[in-house]
Amino acid sequence: MTEIIFHEETKTFHLYNDKISYLMCVLENGHMGHLYFGKKIHDKADFSYLVEKYGRPMTSYVFENDRTFSLEHIRQEYPVYGSTDYRHPAVEILQENGSRIMDFRYEGYEITEGKPELKGLPATYTESGKEAKTLKIFLKDGLTGCRLELLYTVFDSEAAVARSACLRNEGSENLHLLTAMSLNLDLPDKDYIWMQLSGAWARERHVKKRILEQGITAVDSRRGNSSHEQNPFVALKRPNATEGAGEVIGVSLIYSGNFRIQAEVDTHDVTRVTAGIHPDGFDWKLEPGEEFQTPEAVVVYSEKGLNGMSQTFHRLYGRRLARGFWRDRPRPILINNWEATYFNFTEEKLLKIAEKARECGVELFVLDDGWFGKRNGEHAGLGDWYANRERLPEGIRGLSEKIEAFGMKFGLWFEPEMVNKDSDLYREHPDWILQTPGRNTSHGRYQYVLDFSREEVVDCIYAMMEKILSESRISYIKWDMNRSITECYSATLPPDRQGEVFHRYILGVYDLYDRLTKKFPQVLFESCASGGGRFDPGLLYYAPQGWASDDSDAVERLKIQYGTSMCYPVSSIGSHVSVVPNHQVFRNTPLHTRANVACFGTFGYELDLNRLPEEELEEVKKQIAFMKEYRELLQFGTFYRIKSPFEGNETVWMTVSDDQKTALVGYYRVLNGSNQPYSRARLQGLNPNLLYENIYNGTENYGDELMNYGLITTDGSAGELPAGSASCTDFESRIYILRAKENSR
Repeated sequence: MTEIIFHEETKTFHLYNDKISYLMCVLENGHMGHLYFGKKIHDKADFSYLVEKYGRPMTSYVFENDRTFSLEHIRQEYPVYGSTDYRHPAVEILQENGSRIMDFRYEGYEITEGKPELKGLPATYTESGKEAKTLKIFLKDGLTGCRLELLYTVFDSEAAVARSACLRNEGSENLHLLTAMSLNLDLPDKDYIWMQLSGAWARERHVKKRILEQGITAVDSRRGNSSHEQNPFVALKRPNATEGAGEVIGVSLIYSGNFRIQAEVDTHDVTRVTAGIHPDGFDWKLEPGEEFQTPEAVVVYSEKGLNGMSQTFHRLYGRRLARGFWRDRPRPILINNWEATYFNFTEEKLLKIAEKARECGVELFVLDDGWFGKRNGEHAGLGDWYANRERLPEGIRGLSEKIEAFGMKFGLWFEPEMVNKDSDLYREHPDWILQTPGRNTSHGRYQYVLDFSREEVVDCIYAMMEKILSESRISYIKWDMNRSITECYSATLPPDRQGEVFHRYILGVYDLYDRLTKKFPQVLFESCASGGGRFDPGLLYYAPQGWASDDSDAVERLKIQYGTSMCYPVSSIGSHVSVVPNHQVFRNTPLHTRANVACFGTFGYELDLNRLPEEELEEVKKQIAFMKEYRELLQFGTFYRIKSPFEGNETVWMTVSDDQKTALVGYYRVLNGSNQPYSRARLQGLNPNLLYENIYNGTENYGDELMNYGLITTDGSAGELPAGSASCTDFESRIYILRAKENSR
């Protein structure tokens, strides 16, 4: 049960549920001071001793004749720069007189049941007022008239706090918002290991670690998208924390554009964590009467290690960020034609691929790039969202009806934010792209970025997409985005508003997603950005799954999917079985390993099944039957990471049903060896009192044994193979099915 208590005499707020406490107070100068965030503690009226104040050399002080109160050494909720605090601020506002000094003083508060929506922005939500409580704290800068609202939502059942801020110009002069963080969290020490998800195209979201030290540690993107390179998520874990135990704080930003998450450790070892829109190049003009709402950030506390943190994000994002028809439904098993045909296809070829897939049990056929305009390659067609009748004589409607006649559903690829110069759309509207006057306009993959900060551009793309979806039988949309933004300038905004374009662009993307998902609520949307370039919580609000990476190699996917699971639920991870040699790394991996990796995700195929030998087709049929039987558990069970691909040759992860009676354990070994050590994996999440039958090898073990001694994963690589036994190879894997026996307590 969530409570938000305000102690009037000490002006202290205590937000808590059964798992966490969040404490803050009104400081002597009227600013908000941060006191505590962590495991739940008992409430009491006075926590003022947590505001530690000491005079220090070379310190500036707020009050005359007081050499203790300096914002440089006090933990705060939403700090400003320049009034005794020299650290990076949460907010910076340029005024007409050139000053950037602000003085936000407490005016009042409001407590409400549930959680308000954030206009035009994705955010976590509640379905009833009893699920959460929200605190709004009101502050105001008396000189400029700028009002600041700090929003805090605490969920009943999760160790998480959702944070955002809203700034409103109630004065008479224009203001320029230069920095507006969604979250500021001042922690009392620096004893953390910083963990981030970094990489590049085809190797996204690899886990990187470093020890926090005095100075700045940050991840960010200034590419216009959250990016392949960095993800808007970090974890701070205590040095002794593991996957299963110890304190961890996770910070995630629900946003898809330029961002920064930063930890600043001062020379007294206080750690300031900020998360929000990247301030570089950001300049939002607030005229009198206008307001600006920041994206939402979510901060999670775990005393059960990294898995505990991740499971909180999985539940919250899977059930109260993702929305709509497909939120709780197991995902259809699909086949995508891209790696099977690329641009070289006809309707006849597509129907042959679909028919073979149907025979194997596939439920959804997805037509990828190349179906529209004069799209015979990367140079032309983007922006012309109507069917190429030379390829598809009866258009998308005709093809979709034929696919449905097979008993399958039909899906379609779009890249709505981009245009080729060789397109009817560009020839008619050459000013609709982002381009800076008098400067070279760069391309990426021979395409240019449409100016989604303009309503008429979004309206045009919506009209074309809406027409196709209304006329055809489409059950799934793959929404791609294959380049980052350059020369970010909008032809319709005045000079003093060009700093708004990056954010207005993302708002336009959200608007198009919102309109389409509301018009077609039963269509399953999958976000894609050249693979994982925009795999972020912002898009999860509209598209409950995302293509995790263009790299479909099973071995590479171990790291990608392992890192992705730090924040994102398994149900959101688009993962497919592709052809060998793999088209990205040219590796040959066994068919069963490709499936064993992909099944811990949405699952599908990225190949032409007609080209497989009969024995592999039979294996595919068994894979699909297995996935249909267990996909609800795989996609919505409680997920645990057991062994990391970043720390050894073996990877182990598992999922457990809510009643703890069924578990699936994925075991993966990259390289084979000779005379190897014995291997076991200490499992998690089982009922210690239940006796589990191991379907893979026929053994029986109680849950406490499997969690304390471990599941034995030793195979023939440990010694001489007995005659007739299965051989061991590189890229080996297996799925262990554990089922609790009746009356085993």
